[in-house]
Amino acid sequence: MSERGLYAITDSALLADGKLLPYVEAALRGGARWLQYRDKSQDASRRLDEASQLAQLCKNHHCQLIINDDLALASRLGVGLHLGQEDGSLREARQQLGSQALIGATCHASLDLAEQAVSDGASYIAFGRFFQSVTKPGAPAATPVLLQQARQRFRLPIIAIGGITLHNAPQLLGAGADYLAVINGLFGAPDADAVQLRASTFSQLINAC
Repeated sequence: MSERGLYAITDSALLADGKLLPYVEAALRGGARWLQYRDKSQDASRRLDEASQLAQLCKNHHCQLIINDDLALASRLGVGLHLGQEDGSLREARQQLGSQALIGATCHASLDLAEQAVSDGASYIAFGRFFQSVTKPGAPAATPVLLQQARQRFRLPIIAIGGITLHNAPQLLGAGADYLAVINGLFGAPDADAVQLRASTFSQLINAC
């Protein structure tokens, strides 16, 4: 598992109309190392179908697939899981998925939440939002100083999320982020070729820091 990289997050609104698979494959070709399947709908059949196809794509491109907020789906596919603060027990997820599973936790702008996540068995901790975010406009604001403090305190991979662009990414990497979690800044591109270019540019930036 790479210790740094681009963490691509799908969004059902951005990736409607048949965009999901071609846009995700473009991001993987561009070097995304982790991919989170994020779909808040209640269409369980579609979610299983899409996640299964994404699992195969990720396997083909040596990328880790992470399911957002759905322990049962992650367990069924044998892939990773990301949990928000209101989305279930991290300890239970660790027990069910096993010691080797990639499990992350949303920690907002709180080192205390990160400490609890580490204690409960998280594989990585995610902080944000750092900038104005289309996906989570009301989320608590985090700062690069928080990343510096987290870097000194924790040994797990640290993920930064929230309004990240190629322009503002360097300051987060410099402050200690290992992975940049990007949604609109990646999948908001006009076509699959542009998604691949953005992913490649993000990946080069991350590897250079």
